[in-house]
Amino acid sequence: MRTGEPLPAVGEVLAALATGLWHWDTASELVTVDAEAARLLGLPAEQTTLTEVQTRARLHPVDWNEITGVVGLAVAEGTLAEVRIRIMDERGRVIRVVRSRSKPSYDPEKRSFELIGTLQEVTEPTPGTPAGRTAVTGDWRRSREAFLLDAGRALAEARSTAEVLRVAAGLSMPGFSPDGLAVFGVQGDRLTIIGHHGQQPGDEGPFSQMSVGTDYPAAEVVRTGRAVYLSSPEQYKSRYPVTWPLAQHFHRQSWAFLPLTVAGRTMGAWMAAFTYPVAFTPDERSVLTTVARMLAQALSRAGVAESERELTDGLQRSMLPTLGPEIPGMSVAARYIPTGGGLQVGGDWYDMIPLPTGRIALAIGDVQGHDVRAAGLMGQLRIALRAYASEGHRPDAVLSRASRFLHGITDGDAETDPRFATCLYVEADPTTGVLEIARAGHPDPAIRMADGTVLTRPTAGGLPLGIDPDADYPTTTLALEPGETMLICTDGLIETGGHDLETGWQRIRTILEEHKGDLEELADALVQAVHGPSSHHTTGPLADRREDDIAVLLLSREGEACGCGDTTAVPPKIRRTVLTVAQAEPERIAEARQQLRELLHDWAGADQIDSAVLLVSEMLTNVLVHTDADALLTAEVAGEPGERRMRVEVTDAGDDLPHKRQPGELASSGRGLLLIELLAETWGVDPRGEGKSIWFELYESDGAGDGPVEDPEFGSWDA
Repeated sequence: MRTGEPLPAVGEVLAALATGLWHWDTASELVTVDAEAARLLGLPAEQTTLTEVQTRARLHPVDWNEITGVVGLAVAEGTLAEVRIRIMDERGRVIRVVRSRSKPSYDPEKRSFELIGTLQEVTEPTPGTPAGRTAVTGDWRRSREAFLLDAGRALAEARSTAEVLRVAAGLSMPGFSPDGLAVFGVQGDRLTIIGHHGQQPGDEGPFSQMSVGTDYPAAEVVRTGRAVYLSSPEQYKSRYPVTWPLAQHFHRQSWAFLPLTVAGRTMGAWMAAFTYPVAFTPDERSVLTTVARMLAQALSRAGVAESERELTDGLQRSMLPTLGPEIPGMSVAARYIPTGGGLQVGGDWYDMIPLPTGRIALAIGDVQGHDVRAAGLMGQLRIALRAYASEGHRPDAVLSRASRFLHGITDGDAETDPRFATCLYVEADPTTGVLEIARAGHPDPAIRMADGTVLTRPTAGGLPLGIDPDADYPTTTLALEPGETMLICTDGLIETGGHDLETGWQRIRTILEEHKGDLEELADALVQAVHGPSSHHTTGPLADRREDDIAVLLLSREGEACGCGDTTAVPPKIRRTVLTVAQAEPERIAEARQQLRELLHDWAGADQIDSAVLLVSEMLTNVLVHTDADALLTAEVAGEPGERRMRVEVTDAGDDLPHKRQPGELASSGRGLLLIELLAETWGVDPRGEGKSIWFELYESDGAGDGPVEDPEFGSWDA
């Protein structure tokens, strides 16, 4: 062509250079190629339009995946997309290698790519030569940086050696990916195999316990701290003739052995083996070296974390007991979940203590703080409390001695702040189900009855342990009926997840009422509902929200619906609550009203619930005002829903029987019996050998009976 003549058409130039032209629209999923591009794809040399499926069938599957990644990267960076593609025939054989260069664009409305590019055949270089393994993308450095960022993030999230090895095995390096990996460690003067991938189980045998002085690449790396790159079997055989037979049967073509170095110390070696020749260009060596450094850091962190977990797990096992032996007629389940911080054992604890009397004691507590000192004090306090209980002391005496002990070991230390601990101590009689409870600033127990009704049981209590060495801890007596389950827990179970004591308790109560499994499943359900899955690696409905340690103890008395497995014969289900109101505790009348409302939570008539609560308040107040005795409230519900009977009885040791009278308009008393006569279905007064009891009944029905029925034996009651 002479100077000044018009330039030839673009198509003629491309044809002269054996370069094809193609157009790909991902919205229509069609690829249009000219005659030269069709020839390069192994099709007749004529312009044609192919579907994405037809085009993909002509390309190596690995290269197709590479294309999709390069296109997205090129759009994001505003660069050309360049990729080397292997063309396949109908039998899956590679017939040629072509290079594609294109300028992709993205349509955000259609959410599709459009590419116009060229195809040109390239000659594959000789394997093992410096040009033998060139990059697949024209933007090698950006692709490498993206890979290293992803690899670094994945290795940083790995929390154990096994997870680190899984991440390393799944790394897909840009342009070259090893199919065999091995991580070597060092113990003394011997190599060890920490893990491997791409080999069969048992293949690591000849390489385990190999001396670091052996003529083997990994041993040389450990000795010298320098990487070894072997681009061909011939190189391997000539440099390491002694150990070449060990590697020969794996049929690999290239190997890279890199040091795993942390803080200037070589802790092992990493082997990456390839089934195809790799030239190990400077870029490829840079990627491998960077990955080796990140792998070394990840393995070091995982090793430290595993050592800490082993230490803290051992500490936890030594401080927290195993439940046993079996209790005749009762079952126990317990759970301990440490806080979400690094320390895997904290200040919460539980214990089950066989007593000399044949009874058992259950203790649960929480030492102030979430540090190492709290864990140490927890262990000391648990042992001291167990010792006091084993001596046969009653619950109040056990807590008094424990409080004096904790005060003594914390108050005299001028270098540290005084600590306190909350505790709940329960002495249970397996034969009768009687529970004697002493409480030191701890949440009250809860009882799930045989029909699923859940009540919190207010108990008398004192100050947390360690505050006042002379504090008193009154005892409350409850009865665990057949089929009932008692829950005692630390405040971590209630308040975790942003809840306060009220809302957290409602959450726990719902779980207790709705759960249908056995006792162990109930313990798991309580813990899982509070703090969610065990880690962010596990999917689930809740996030990991362990702001505090959690300790849970469940005690069930065998019977229907207790979740204990084998059941014993029990009478018809009766819901019952018993509460003592002492002369010096008038505030417990409010607790009695709340107990009755919880007992009647599913009662059909709201008006009857209000009536029962009003009558209970009147009856208890009358005992405290007109006698010198304590009042014992017993309330029970029996029968099938819709046809149940409620019976409420208040017993006292006073000798005077009640009598009806007409109070004046301005009188402040005298209306008790009138209210009972007006609101109760039936009622009466029963004289006792010492004292009396007054009772009333209400029926869950629309008819509400035939009106009040008076007991002919009632006497006088100055109400």
